[in-house]
Amino acid sequence: MFRKLAAISLAIVALLAAGWLALRRPDIPYQTLENRYALEQSRFVTAAGNVKIHYTDTGPRDAPVVVLVHGYAASLHTWLPWQKRLSTNYRVITLDLPGHGLSRVPEDPPVSIEYFVDVVDSLTRKLDIGQFSLAGSSMGGNVAWQYARAHPGQLDSLILVDAAGWPAREGEADSSPMAFKLLRWPVARLLMRDLDMTGLIEDGLRKSFVDQTHVTAEMAERYSALSRAPGHRDVLLRLAASRPDREKASRETLSAIDVPTLIIWGEEDKLIPVSHAERFKRAIPNAVAITYPAGHVPQEEVAARSAGDVSAFLDRHASGTPARGVTQVNRPAGTTVPAGAKTSSQR
Repeated sequence: MFRKLAAISLAIVALLAAGWLALRRPDIPYQTLENRYALEQSRFVTAAGNVKIHYTDTGPRDAPVVVLVHGYAASLHTWLPWQKRLSTNYRVITLDLPGHGLSRVPEDPPVSIEYFVDVVDSLTRKLDIGQFSLAGSSMGGNVAWQYARAHPGQLDSLILVDAAGWPAREGEADSSPMAFKLLRWPVARLLMRDLDMTGLIEDGLRKSFVDQTHVTAEMAERYSALSRAPGHRDVLLRLAASRPDREKASRETLSAIDVPTLIIWGEEDKLIPVSHAERFKRAIPNAVAITYPAGHVPQEEVAARSAGDVSAFLDRHASGTPARGVTQVNRPAGTTVPAGAKTSSQR
């Protein structure tokens, strides 16, 4: 009997091992990924500790600048709908954070939110940009509000799009995608390191949108392929493992942000509850909030509406772009919400 059970157990282990080996996927060379996913306006620059950064820089050279920072496991492609609309009147800069998209991975220091804050600062210095507006989505929103705290004199305004940072409250439903739940476990992270994650990625994308027509096989393949750039999977797993140790948002940490702030949120966000929009609004002085019938990425799902509201906000608060070191006083904060928008107080 014991021998029979042992044989069955070994057979199961062998099948699992064979399945794991069958699902393993190698890294994809950067050149292959650049040939496939670089844009006509793509540029590369060495910044942030000698790391090759992929970015785009569109719009009039003498226009006010807005820098857009993507979220976890995403890339600058998420901003293409906004970039197209905002570049008429603004100089729009998007970037791939190190370990994401087509940007390389630093040898040292290890990636973290604090390191990403330094990346934004290094890139804007490299491009000789002085005053600018900063927008961040999800994890990029966490980077954005931490940048606002670390470099208060550089910003005209701040835009948070379904931003990360607040600790979960007791009783908040956990409706995050399966991939995020698995990444919380060290053993799962180890096993997932080299596997084909396309199925889990597609599940995560579907939970990020209300309108499922936005989720295509091409989108899931892009996310999957870019995650397989050399070193990227290690970065993503390290970021997932470090989430409990990140500095959390609070009234105390956010009250020092003194630039006009626009908070944008999808009312049906399954990753970060829409209630967090109100928490940001109450904690940040001079903040307004707008919500949409959308999921986690309103910059893609309701691109025209959200970009229109952002443009109206920037028209009030964005300024010129003097060189670094030139003193410039931010415009007074206003509380006007773009016409037709739905504020958090109206929900």
